[in-house]
Amino acid sequence: MIHGNTRADIQISTTTTNAIGEQVKTWETIETLFGWLDLQGGDSKYSTYNAKMQESTHVFLADYRGLDGRIKAENSRAVIDGYVYDIMLIDDPMNRHRQLELYLKYTGGQ
Repeated sequence: MIHGNTRADIQISTTTTNAIGEQVKTWETIETLFGWLDLQGGDSKYSTYNAKMQESTHVFLADYRGLDGRIKAENSRAVIDGYVYDIMLIDDPMNRHRQLELYLKYTGGQ
């Protein structure tokens, strides 16, 4: 069990049109996970085989749970301690349903 002490709010984006026809992107928190955030670094020759992992700056580890079906790497982000991370990859290692790994790319503060 991971039982981390770091809170990650998982948000999805939606796009609406305002009164003057502009596209407006909004973010809604739909899941909250508790786990551990770790900086991903180093120069492993094995990371070159997966571009999404290679682009990631951090990894968030949490106990496994099924996520809302709307959460996809393409439309989601994580907000952790006020910092925003794009979700690059969501992984359930070996489909064992023991832990959840979110590979993140730091994008800045809110």
